[in-house]
Amino acid sequence: MGSVVITYKIFPTDVTVNFEDLKKRIEASLPEFATVYGYGEEPIAFGLNALLCAIKIPEDKTGVLEELEKRLEQISEISQVQTLMVRRISR
Repeated sequence: MGSVVITYKIFPTDVTVNFEDLKKRIEASLPEFATVYGYGEEPIAFGLNALLCAIKIPEDKTGVLEELEKRLEQISEISQVQTLMVRRISR
């Protein structure tokens, strides 16, 4: 059985948000069946960066995209969450 990887672009509330702390809060907010597949950063403007976060879930889970977005949006350092890509992987 494969997995699904969802890549989110996460916009912080301020340029002073520490991404290492934010990563820990993201990992703590995930349901037990989801894991972080990887992180990246993308410059936006004037020193503001977006955090790219890939989350891996089992492909048999349905209806979890909205749940994941809601959990991420509840983190106080996050102003907006944008889904960039949803893809299936074989591992």
